[in-house]
Amino acid sequence: MQNSEEVVAHLTELRKRLIIIIVGFILSLCIGLYISPDILRFIKTQPVAIHIVWNVFSFTDGMFIYMKCAFLVAILITLPLALYQVWAFVRPGLTDEEARKTIWFVPFSFILFIMGIAFSYFVAFPMMVSFLSTLNKSIGAVETYGIDRFFSFMFNVVFPLAIAFEMPAVVLFLTRLGLINPLQLRKVRKFVYLGLAIIGAMISPPDFVSHLSVTVPLILLFEISILISAWYVRRANNSPVSEAISEEEKVHV
Repeated sequence: MQNSEEVVAHLTELRKRLIIIIVGFILSLCIGLYISPDILRFIKTQPVAIHIVWNVFSFTDGMFIYMKCAFLVAILITLPLALYQVWAFVRPGLTDEEARKTIWFVPFSFILFIMGIAFSYFVAFPMMVSFLSTLNKSIGAVETYGIDRFFSFMFNVVFPLAIAFEMPAVVLFLTRLGLINPLQLRKVRKFVYLGLAIIGAMISPPDFVSHLSVTVPLILLFEISILISAWYVRRANNSPVSEAISEEEKVHV
């Protein structure tokens, strides 16, 4: 009977947290719709888009652009709220020390997401647009872009890279749970490199420089994730994983 009451209590708490996240997302979406015109005007004045003539080819193009822009703003605003609600849901099962050490995952993940957006928009996306524009001009094509296509391409670049920048936070979190450790990450390094290279090729133009400009940051993020994971393991007191790492380092030396 007590187990049933605990399950009901957990489900009630989960429902409460989900409602808070959904309400926060809806409110953030409203904010996004309100500020979308300013964001779109800002994007239009940037070097990557200032020479491009935007066109609409259907009555709904403008509405879809507003919605996509508002959706991205809503995710940006809701992300720290959602992360905090996840932490608050698992908080009763944590000690005070564990709660104090895990709460900083919320700002850490949010900062990484912002860094991913900044890198993808100000570095990766302009590079891709420049390459594709040069390619189009080389075949004598006249550049006339639909606004929906332009922003769809931009969101398809910005959002995946912003998610990829969460890699260090995810690796550190899984390390804290004991699901992975630096030794395992180092053993699968070559396979991860291959996977990141494939991902970089999928979201970048097919030229070598653009491919490297996307793939190299992803690989650096993975290496940073290994360093962060190793740093955490070294701090763990009397950790078998830490002892294993020390032994391996002695062998390499």
